[in-house]
Amino acid sequence: MSMKPSNNIWIRRQQCPCGDWKCYIKYEGDDQSSVSSQLVKSETTASSSSSSEAVFTPYVGQIFKSDDDAFEYYSNFARKNGFSIRKARSTESQNLGVYRRDFVCYRSGFNQPRKKANVEHPRDRKSVRCGCDAKLYLSKEIIDSVTQWYVSQFSNVHNHELLEDDQVRLLPAYRKIQEADQERILLLSKAGFPVNRIVKVLELEKGVQPGQLPFIEKDVRNFVRTCKKTVQENDALLSEKRENDMMELVDACKAMVERDPDFLYDCTTDENGKVENIAWTFGDSVRAYTVFGDVVTFDTTYRSITYGLLLGAWFGIDSHGKAIFFGSVLLQEENSHSFAWALQTFVRFMRGRRPQTILTDIDSGLRDAIARELPNTKHVISISHILSKLSSWFSLPLGSQYADFKADFDMLCHLESVEDFEHQWNLLVARFGLVPDKHIALLFSYRASWPLSYIRSYFLAHMLTAEFSQSLDSFLKRILSAHTCLQVFFEQVGIAANLQNRPRVEMQSMHIKTCMPIEEHARSILTPYAFNVLQHEIVLSMEYATTEMANGSYLVRHYKKMDGEYLVIWIPDGEQIHCSCKEFEHSGMLCRHSLRVLVVKNYFELPEKYCLHRWRLESSLVPMDDQHAPSSSDECTQAFHSLAATLLTESLISKERFNYVHRELTGLLEHVRNMPVIDEFALNIAANNVSES
Repeated sequence: MSMKPSNNIWIRRQQCPCGDWKCYIKYEGDDQSSVSSQLVKSETTASSSSSSEAVFTPYVGQIFKSDDDAFEYYSNFARKNGFSIRKARSTESQNLGVYRRDFVCYRSGFNQPRKKANVEHPRDRKSVRCGCDAKLYLSKEIIDSVTQWYVSQFSNVHNHELLEDDQVRLLPAYRKIQEADQERILLLSKAGFPVNRIVKVLELEKGVQPGQLPFIEKDVRNFVRTCKKTVQENDALLSEKRENDMMELVDACKAMVERDPDFLYDCTTDENGKVENIAWTFGDSVRAYTVFGDVVTFDTTYRSITYGLLLGAWFGIDSHGKAIFFGSVLLQEENSHSFAWALQTFVRFMRGRRPQTILTDIDSGLRDAIARELPNTKHVISISHILSKLSSWFSLPLGSQYADFKADFDMLCHLESVEDFEHQWNLLVARFGLVPDKHIALLFSYRASWPLSYIRSYFLAHMLTAEFSQSLDSFLKRILSAHTCLQVFFEQVGIAANLQNRPRVEMQSMHIKTCMPIEEHARSILTPYAFNVLQHEIVLSMEYATTEMANGSYLVRHYKKMDGEYLVIWIPDGEQIHCSCKEFEHSGMLCRHSLRVLVVKNYFELPEKYCLHRWRLESSLVPMDDQHAPSSSDECTQAFHSLAATLLTESLISKERFNYVHRELTGLLEHVRNMPVIDEFALNIAANNVSES
């Protein structure tokens, strides 16, 4: 059993930010599609299969794409039925290679007597083999150049007792220590934990009953013993691999400078001249930062367990709400000094311009580095990082109360008043008995950086939305792979960061909903993403009533909701408008309350200063489709709305009319859905046909 994988594998950081090295984070939402799942696989394929629906019995003539698929299928069947299997004989030829595979019951055959060692008391172990004849034989055939395997013989007759589910899981074939558990076992072992304590810690962390791990104490003891013999050799090999690959990465950066003079990189070395940290960025990224560098997120989610390096990546949000790459860094140490070097280098790459706001995960070293290197930058902890840790922190101590706690916690995150937050926080802590909990204390100590009530006046440009998080995850998944060396990783980053590889932006979704001049003006100057966000606010603004005050300000309240009102301050000099909800300060887009006041003040266009350049059409870094499409689309929309309104009026005259229209429209809709998609000029053609008729 190897201690570490030989490939470069990225996993999510699992050390808890509370500082306790024994505290271990398992993130909510991790699944098989995530990058980390390339390392942290399911407990075993067999175990997941055993908990699902029944596995069908194999049969002679059954076809498999490969012998591995057949072995997996038979293994799942075996576990479900109380035994395990092993690979027996294989037969090969010069032309076909291996053309026969024999899989048998683990108790098949008999052990041959061995010569006993020359010791005083040799161990005489009883063999489990009893000549069982259960088997599955495979043969390979090639049909039309396609290779497949079929079951040539199958027998499910056993001459021994089959095991129950709680016993079969203890068979050696099903006792697997996955790589993530190996890392944890080694960490605890190096800290001096005995094997029995290591097993108890793993049971607590995984939330399973004693004895329900997919391996037993003996497996842990054997693994630790094996690793102690090979740890020095593995560390030496990994150290050499890391040193060589880091030098190759530096050479790749030097070669990139020759091809692209705008490419920038920097690195540090230790006292032996070995590369410790390295950071780089591209010319496109530096140019994009001049437009979208007002707010950045510094993602330190992943680290390479092969090289022992932390990946840090800087991203912004562009005018279409998508993540845009600014730069990356590989750090050997996760401490304040390393983070400070990374921040210094990034600011130097970006020609000395510091962001207004920076989003990060919880990390005391990173917080200290930001306070020192970016003293005028607002530091925000991304709420998604906090929510992903809640299960590891509170699911075990709270048990059945965890769901209620999480719902209350989510409500706390979105309170608008600092006073309300602190009051509700105290009630939450008292209700669930979390006063002495170290993680509750950690969150409260960071409260100035993550609840909405504290950060509502910080500029974040919609970086906290689920859409942006998905865009960020998509970028990271494109560049992280379980089988890439650092040089290939560097190339993948370059491909993903290239603006020419970004998809075109469609303009056809920008439909007018209110026919208000201010909406028409917004559509003419904003990107589709920004327009859709602002349009939502414009539509909702029509539900608010305004009351003018003596000083020229306005109280804005929803026409139905009696609780909650917003103060909108209007200053004629300079056309200044400020709302107590702080939405413009938070996202760079006017809120529904301010828009309502602008309409009352007879504004037919958005004031220039409230249309930030970062949300305008001219700020787009990617090509956009024909901008005339929206107007043509709106002509179609208005025509259909008019026709539909008339049809509705006529159909409501009688039940007979309504049933007829409903039946015909249902059929028409089905017919349209089955029609082939026509080209991009369809809207223009349709609009012309409508106008001619």
